[in-house]
Amino acid sequence: MRKLRAGIVGCGGIANGKHLPAMQKSGLYELVAFCDIIIERAQETKEKFGTEDAKVFEDYRELLKEDLDVVYVTTPNRSHAEISIAAMEAGRDVMCEKPMAKNYAEAQKMVETAERTHRVLNIAYQNRYRTDSLYLKEMCKSDELGEIYFAKAHALRRRAVPTWGVFLNEEEQGGGPLIDIGTHALDLTLWMMDNYEVQSVTGASFHKLSDQTDQGNAFGNWDPEKFCVEDSAFGFIRMKMGQ
Repeated sequence: MRKLRAGIVGCGGIANGKHLPAMQKSGLYELVAFCDIIIERAQETKEKFGTEDAKVFEDYRELLKEDLDVVYVTTPNRSHAEISIAAMEAGRDVMCEKPMAKNYAEAQKMVETAERTHRVLNIAYQNRYRTDSLYLKEMCKSDELGEIYFAKAHALRRRAVPTWGVFLNEEEQGGGPLIDIGTHALDLTLWMMDNYEVQSVTGASFHKLSDQTDQGNAFGNWDPEKFCVEDSAFGFIRMKMGQ
């Protein structure tokens, strides 16, 4: 079977720590193109995972000119939509890190582009493929749980605020724990229910931790001046089908 020629945009921690080792181990890919706004980082990643003739780029638009089957988008959330849409427009399938985008409008444009270009658009919600998740999904499909009219999506991380990268940067991330870990819980919940028709949403977010100096944080102290995202968020979603 021919290996897929893959390019990756964003050569930071999630690419080097998760995606690229898994892609290399699978044996399904030729890793032939690497892009990062810090060109030295792209070069280092290429030397660890790339083929001998793999190329490095500083501009993702140049990477998209290469002969590729699939593009992995592992950049900060702000650029997920822009790069994914450009890749699909260039005739490439896309694997985009979660969350899909910073807002609904961007996500909708990604879906519309995938439908128009007939390209595969996948989002890295890997928890769907856990054994327990697949088992529960089958239970829902076979009506073993009866009518599901209420579900709770819950994600909690205690004393583990991520202080590396851009996790605390509102402009780059689009949000804090809701868009980071909460999105996994919300995705699993909606997927299990097979219900994405939203009627209304109410919610609130809070900044209760950012100014603390006695932090005891597992990932090291944060700079209160740079903690721009919420530290907690709560919401209620009413679905059109009554759930």
